Amino acid sequence: MGSAASAAVPPPPPPAQAQAGAPPYGPGLAGILPPRPEGEEKKEEKVDYLNLPCPVPFEEIQREALSSSPYSSSFYLFNQLVRVKCCCCGIGLYDFIALSMSLKPELFEGLRFDFTKGLNQKFSLSHSFHSVFMGSLEVPAQSSETIKVPTAHYEFGANFLDPKLMLIGRVMTDGRLNARVKCDLTENLTLKVNAQLTQEAHYSQGMFNFDYKGSDYRSQFQIGNNAFYGANYIQSVTPNLSMGTEIFWLGHQRKSGIGFASRYNTDKMVGTLQVASTGIVALSYVQKVSEKVSLASDFMYNHMSKDVTASFGYDYLLRQCRLRGKIDSNGVVAAYLEERLNMGVNFLLSAEIDHCKKNYKFGFGMTVGE
Repeated sequence: MGSAASAAVPPPPPPAQAQAGAPPYGPGLAGILPPRPEGEEKKEEKVDYLNLPCPVPFEEIQREALSSSPYSSSFYLFNQLVRVKCCCCGIGLYDFIALSMSLKPELFEGLRFDFTKGLNQKFSLSHSFHSVFMGSLEVPAQSSETIKVPTAHYEFGANFLDPKLMLIGRVMTDGRLNARVKCDLTENLTLKVNAQLTQEAHYSQGMFNFDYKGSDYRSQFQIGNNAFYGANYIQSVTPNLSMGTEIFWLGHQRKSGIGFASRYNTDKMVGTLQVASTGIVALSYVQKVSEKVSLASDFMYNHMSKDVTASFGYDYLLRQCRLRGKIDSNGVVAAYLEERLNMGVNFLLSAEIDHCKKNYKFGFGMTVGE
């Protein structure tokens, strides 16, 4: 018989140590998938809330979808009190903001010809031949059908553009005068004056705006005729989200109101929400599909009149033209085409069809000058 030591089974090898970084529950997918290269791990970016970007002005919160915000409480009420009869090509009090990303077509009817002549780098004249405009003027009627009266207008304009001072004036053959002044008093404080004078009594209007731009906020104070006073404030909450509020007081009507707004934007989309004590709720959404295509939609509910409207718009940029259009829940379809024929020469086509009211608008025109 051999010794007990020779008959004993050799001891098992010591267990292999687990690889560094291996999960305690086994290799799983970590053992199947290839290791991630060093430096490829996504680092979580920390938000510096003390260095947020400055938000857009409160009245331009929907500028990607509309040329200006008609759903703001002070804007809505003040506009309702000054029902000035404007033709399609006239420049109203709040229509000076022309933004390249606007999906609201500048529709017109009839013939339109615009000619702008620059005298120097700062001063130009526009027989704004804004211009010889021939079309039909809609007349209010008790029936649902639209009554149109043939009309023609000529408009002369003068523009002075300077980095710190902007002067724009328009005078029309019907006696209306539109003027706008924008002056940068300091780097952060701006004065804006908008005025519209008419021959009809109590239809002239004016507005003074004092805009202050902070590092991550904007504020504005407004003074207008009819004892109108308003103020708004908008603040960046995150790099993509901004929120604001506005208040107004109309002394002659003894009416006041308050509104709230929020805006969320990224490189590809913009979403906005506005609620006002005047009974208006408005939402808009703009999606940038590609470098040439943008889609937009908006929804508006008026609690006072119980009106609900939703619309969808598009903006398509081609090599030589730009096509914009929209369709809304009332069955109104509109399209606006700008074709570039040559340097400084554009051809315009406009169309709007309202089958319910049997209202059809078609127009063509040309703009000459930069």
